[in-house]
Amino acid sequence: MSSEVFAAIDVGSYEMALKVFELSAGKGVKELDHVRHRLDIGSETYATGRISHRHVEEIIRILLDFKNIMKSYDVTHYQAYGTSAIRETKDIEVVKELIEQRTGIHIDVLSNSEQRFLDYKSIALKYDQFESLISRPTAIVDIGGGSIQISLFEKDTLVATQNLKTGVLRIHSTMKEVHATRLKYMDLVSELVNSQLYVFAKMYLKDRGVENIILIDDYVSPLIQRLNQGLEKEGCATREEYFKFIKQANSTSEIEVGKKLNIPEENVPLLYVSGVLIKCILEATNASSIWAPGITLCDGIAYEYAEKRNFIKSPHDFEQDIIACAKNISKRFMGSKSRRETLQRIALTIFDNTRDYHGLSKRDRLLLQISSILHDCGKYISMVNLGDCSYNIIMSTEIIGLSHAERLMVANIVRFNHEIFEYYDSTSPFTKGLSMEEYLRVAKLTAILRIANGLDRTHKQKFKDVKVFIKDNDLIINVDTRDDITLEKGLFSNRASFFEEVFGLRPVIRQKKML
Repeated sequence: MSSEVFAAIDVGSYEMALKVFELSAGKGVKELDHVRHRLDIGSETYATGRISHRHVEEIIRILLDFKNIMKSYDVTHYQAYGTSAIRETKDIEVVKELIEQRTGIHIDVLSNSEQRFLDYKSIALKYDQFESLISRPTAIVDIGGGSIQISLFEKDTLVATQNLKTGVLRIHSTMKEVHATRLKYMDLVSELVNSQLYVFAKMYLKDRGVENIILIDDYVSPLIQRLNQGLEKEGCATREEYFKFIKQANSTSEIEVGKKLNIPEENVPLLYVSGVLIKCILEATNASSIWAPGITLCDGIAYEYAEKRNFIKSPHDFEQDIIACAKNISKRFMGSKSRRETLQRIALTIFDNTRDYHGLSKRDRLLLQISSILHDCGKYISMVNLGDCSYNIIMSTEIIGLSHAERLMVANIVRFNHEIFEYYDSTSPFTKGLSMEEYLRVAKLTAILRIANGLDRTHKQKFKDVKVFIKDNDLIINVDTRDDITLEKGLFSNRASFFEEVFGLRPVIRQKKML
């Protein structure tokens, strides 16, 4: 197929959006239409955990409108995602089923890390500016209704990311709750946000600076894009220009701001909140400039779909960003670099040489690599309860690019590397939430990681070269080393027996002494 018409639907906290794209190998991703409907479901779900019947009916009405628009463009495929407001709805499965029955549109719910990763991918549609900025110290600031995500880059690499529960709608709801007048927004919002930014800066910014901010938000970004319009610096603002803009907006009435900026008056308070948030982040990071690429989640959805269908090829290696994120978590919890590199090398060698037996995917290989990197993070808390502590660290730490299910898989692979493997009918809270298919993938990857771990049992990286091949029903592991591996061989049987149980192959160590 030379081209395709694709639709992306975002059921957000404060509005619902539809973007229609033409995808082709020649032109890549071309936007054809963008429709937005204001619908504040976030304030409701953040406060009560439920979406009222009135709002469900409104979602259905808007989706039916979207469906008609999609039909008029002859859309062949679509993807609809719900974000934090949907994610925090307690009866979401019931609501999703009702919506699908009435509209025929299926909504998938994004985890926070998946949502932020799609937002991050959408920036790559403007690749030249993106790559130029992240080669220098840069923060991507992604402001949503429920939270904000700050991701730090240095030399093209993601070095840290953190989610803060200070989204625009949450803060706006707090302002209404304390009956704050707009004149007090600057001080009160700053007070709320700075307490969290102080902790973030202390953890991540004390040894690094930030030159630029890449901004993703619904309110301030469109205004920054008007600055320097038509010039080379389009969509950019200096720190000084931004502070001047905020000062002027703060001293102007809501009616005047709405008219001057051509935005609905009801959006002005949210603009103020977002504006003050960004001001606080500029002050905390001491960044000198902002770039607002003007992208939305819908752009990220289209980018990912186009990439999967081979309409575009990403010049940026996003998988390496996930790996870099895992390495920085390992570093934060005092993980051993040499140990994780040895474990990675052995585990991936076994994975690559047993493809015909495990039937796992390239994505599973990535999960194994991340598990190898994070295999010992729990020792930061306890050397005795290493498995459980590692599990809790991984489940409590954002890994941008992994879904919640994938993070649960990694946490269990790492835990079962140290603890007794728990079978599927177990009532363990650790495996709760895993499907049978995901559980079997965990079992296979755990078996591989256990073998790799067994080959470096003493943490001395004795095996300089490991070669793996299958002969009859044996997994032959040839190791070249002059070191004494009596301990490794002697303690290998328990790990080998689980591998044999999962794959039907008996691991055997063969030593070839290096000269």
